[in-house]
Amino acid sequence: MATLRDVRRRIFSVKNTQKLTRAMKMVGSAKLRKAERALVQARPYSDKMRSVMASVALRAEVKDRPLLKPGGGKVEFIVITGDKGLCGAFNSNVLRFAMSSIEKLKDRQPVLFPVGKKARDFFRRRPELAVRGEHVNFWRTFSFSDARVVAESAVKAYVEESYDATYLVYNEFKTALVQRVVMEQLLPVPTPERPSEDTVVDYLYEPSASVLLDELLAQHVEFQVFRALLESFASEQGARMTAMDAATDNAQEMINSLTLQYHRARQASITRELTEIVSGADALVR
Repeated sequence: MATLRDVRRRIFSVKNTQKLTRAMKMVGSAKLRKAERALVQARPYSDKMRSVMASVALRAEVKDRPLLKPGGGKVEFIVITGDKGLCGAFNSNVLRFAMSSIEKLKDRQPVLFPVGKKARDFFRRRPELAVRGEHVNFWRTFSFSDARVVAESAVKAYVEESYDATYLVYNEFKTALVQRVVMEQLLPVPTPERPSEDTVVDYLYEPSASVLLDELLAQHVEFQVFRALLESFASEQGARMTAMDAATDNAQEMINSLTLQYHRARQASITRELTEIVSGADALVR
């Protein structure tokens, strides 16, 4: 049976843990607000860029654009996770979804590009999977340059290796309580079907529609990666805030339970001592 000193030590330990979880919840909440603001600004820009690029693609020659046509070989998965844990099922959901997708497309020789330490470590423990590179240790100072590194690597591999498709696998941010794992096609860049010629209104371009399309394609790929990283970062902070809030509440419940246990044990000890004193006094009287 635990002594009073043991119970006091456990209460002290749980209180210290509760201080950490409460602090991590506050940090996650602050980071979430910042990430959510950036994400709200990025989503409309991403949608508009996709619309403009599709519009130019309708009016330019696209048959020789390598980023618009699939190859005939492997598929690549860019799996985005965080560098740290303590965020509930955030990382495990992405990795589980990625493994399920890889299993479905295993006949197309899937290749992996992990983004974040958790994805890197997970796939390192599975040597049967092909991993062509990684991008880690950047979330603390996350910026658009990190998206450019990932996008340029994806484009280079897609063109040189003649991949059939490249997919992004990440957590899409809904609310602080809800994140949804999605798989989004990055390459080839999806374009709409070309309508009949009499419904397409053409424009004058400077320098030309083809040059403009090449530039838009490169920027589109970079910004889609950047948006996916923003979605993942916001989802991670929301998941961490939720997990730490639940951990703080659980710690408080444990403290209450241990405090009750401590008072019961202390009362039992006092009762026992009083009983011994009274028994001793009765023995002396007799």
